[in-house]
Amino acid sequence: MSFIWSLIIGGLIGWAAGAITGKGVPFGIIGNIIAGFIGANLGTFLLGSWGPSLGGFAILPALLGAIILVLIVSAILRAVKS
Repeated sequence: MSFIWSLIIGGLIGWAAGAITGKGVPFGIIGNIIAGFIGANLGTFLLGSWGPSLGGFAILPALLGAIILVLIVSAILRAVKS
């Protein structure tokens, strides 16, 4: 059950990062979940594990990491398209 909870929280973090930046993540909900998981790991690596925790993720570092990831992915996709 905790794995499902982690998927839900990861998806919400990825969705929130896309909404904050105004840039969508490719592949819909699967992309949001992947962005949430990778962003959580990136944020925890860069900022540590502080703040409230939910579903195994420290929410603030995970959200900041996901925002960074979404911006990097959108810049790469924009460069590839042009």
